[in-house]
Amino acid sequence: MARPYQPGPKQFVFTAGDGDDQQVSVGDPQEAYLAFSAFFRGREAETYTIRDEEAGQSVVLMPRQGVISRIRGADQPRAEHFRAGRANRYLPSAMLFFENGYAGLDRFGQWFSDLSALDVSPETRGAAFAATITTEEAALQEVARIWADSGCVDPSDRYYVFFHTHDVDEDRAERATVLKLIEFLGLERVDAPAGATGGEVWVRTDPRLEVECARWS
Repeated sequence: MARPYQPGPKQFVFTAGDGDDQQVSVGDPQEAYLAFSAFFRGREAETYTIRDEEAGQSVVLMPRQGVISRIRGADQPRAEHFRAGRANRYLPSAMLFFENGYAGLDRFGQWFSDLSALDVSPETRGAAFAATITTEEAALQEVARIWADSGCVDPSDRYYVFFHTHDVDEDRAERATVLKLIEFLGLERVDAPAGATGGEVWVRTDPRLEVECARWS
């Protein structure tokens, strides 16, 4: 059961650019998610916006452009943008926003303040994002986040597998990020075994990685 909002209920405004705005008053994130899912489905809008006006935060879903934006601050708004990549990213991003607002989307993926950064190749985008990470702690957190999203530990418990069963044309930006951060952290990448899917990245276990991945699993 979702944790109730404290204080509650909480108000959100849903807009879809068609003039049919909807304001809801909900007791918890799950109730908010169900209300927005009903609002989202069956429409063909350019954008879908969820506003938490009390907190001065919003998330904007742009399925036709493949982009999700998050915004905070009323006087001097700060916006960051994310290349969704897959159609099933939009409603989960809404749920994270309902749970923890702007900050709840931190673990969702690679956010860029410059919208034009999303137009470069995924490999360039991923490498550029990795270059912004300059501490071991932050690098481990990002590697563990990516692993938690699509990875596993192999049956021998000797390797962490990233992008488990994914092809090389999937997760291209995050794969580029992982490869750069593996090098930065001095982790040992090993060849994937015969029969592994082409997009998998195998890394030998490391105490630092074990601790951080345990926090995300």
